Amino acid sequence: MGFFDAIKGAVNAATGGGAKVAIEFSPDVIAAGDTLSVKVSVTSTGAEMKSNGIFVDLRGHEKIEYSASDQQGKHRNRTDYANTLDEAFQIAPGIVIGANETKLFEGRVTVPSSAQPSYRGVRASHTWEIRGRVDTFGNDPDSGFRPIRVTAKD
Repeated sequence: MGFFDAIKGAVNAATGGGAKVAIEFSPDVIAAGDTLSVKVSVTSTGAEMKSNGIFVDLRGHEKIEYSASDQQGKHRNRTDYANTLDEAFQIAPGIVIGANETKLFEGRVTVPSSAQPSYRGVRASHTWEIRGRVDTFGNDPDSGFRPIRVTAKD
């Protein structure tokens, strides 16, 4: 490994550029408490990559917009954000992915039965998103978050 290869490896670790990650899931609308099938594809972008595991992250966000008075009594529009769930599900153990190799990992993720359903109102909303991620040294390569809809359990 030459000097420039070492620099490239360090940059990939710092930026998460050591792999390309994609996620597929089914169904794209799921009820709280139900199980989702997931597929995470990982392609090394050059060098061999050592992973501590393959994960699927599920995250719920609430956004509320409102008007409040400041200390001078003037009304100001405000927006508050809160994560209602931020959970990681391991679908594969640690593994080595060879240089320029692609591997596919399949698993199942159960949405917690207490999960708040998705909704969009005039001043409030609750959204869900999901991503695939490789746990590795440095910044974890991931698929980026994709929206998913969660409904109330019947």
